[in-house]
Amino acid sequence: MSDLTKTTTRTSDTGNDASGTGNDASDTAPPRLGAGLTFHGPLSEARAARLVDRLAAPGPGTVLDIGCGWGELMLRLLAETPGAKGTGIDINADDLAHGRRLATERGLAERVEFAEESGHGTTRPPADTVLCVGSSHALLDPDQPHDPAAALRELRRLVRPGGRVLLGEGFWERVPTDVELARMWPGAQAGDHLPLDGLVALAIEAGFRPAWVETVTREEWEEFESGYRHATEVWLAAHPDHPLAAGTRERVDRQRSAWLGYRGILGIAYLTLVPVG
Repeated sequence: MSDLTKTTTRTSDTGNDASGTGNDASDTAPPRLGAGLTFHGPLSEARAARLVDRLAAPGPGTVLDIGCGWGELMLRLLAETPGAKGTGIDINADDLAHGRRLATERGLAERVEFAEESGHGTTRPPADTVLCVGSSHALLDPDQPHDPAAALRELRRLVRPGGRVLLGEGFWERVPTDVELARMWPGAQAGDHLPLDGLVALAIEAGFRPAWVETVTREEWEEFESGYRHATEVWLAAHPDHPLAAGTRERVDRQRSAWLGYRGILGIAYLTLVPVG
């Protein structure tokens, strides 16, 4: 799964463990959380277009997408760079299957590979463009605390000289209080993220120049968060007594509560990074 932050992984589910069987008259399973989203994260169409234009400008021949999900941004970049080839890696088989369908629909199937594998210690060769949008955790040991410095060093290893890295990473708009942390995801700590200047400093230390620094808007956050739950909320209103409603309602309520807990505190930065030397 390609979540825009590790936070999303902690606080939301991409599936509802629903088989579609039930005992009510409609016998309709709840829709998957996030069904219908274009991007699995707060990213507007306008920003996506600017990012793709910027990344396509150097004319990359290879693109590596870490924790790609269904690879929407990678597919758009390949469409803008004829002849380029892409590789997306992720451990979510359903997302990868969706990405393959999208690639086929857009005539890109021969130019992209979706591989079900971890990014941790990947032996994939360096690429001209590396995308890591909300997936820096995919580069790290899952049994260890999240370490953005280590993730940035890995990204530096995976990008070719003269290439580009697009990193989408969470940061604190302001350091949350203990009371605010308790309203977020389970086990949330102030050390889970850095302020924006600290994140940029780590990128420089890892051997990058931050060619472009931008952050998501409140509107992008709200479009994503409400869009993530919209179809499921509508289903719950129509099927309050469905056998699957209780579990679905608990997941949706948990995810919404977490977002309202970090709303206005957690930001998302998109860093376009150029390797030094």
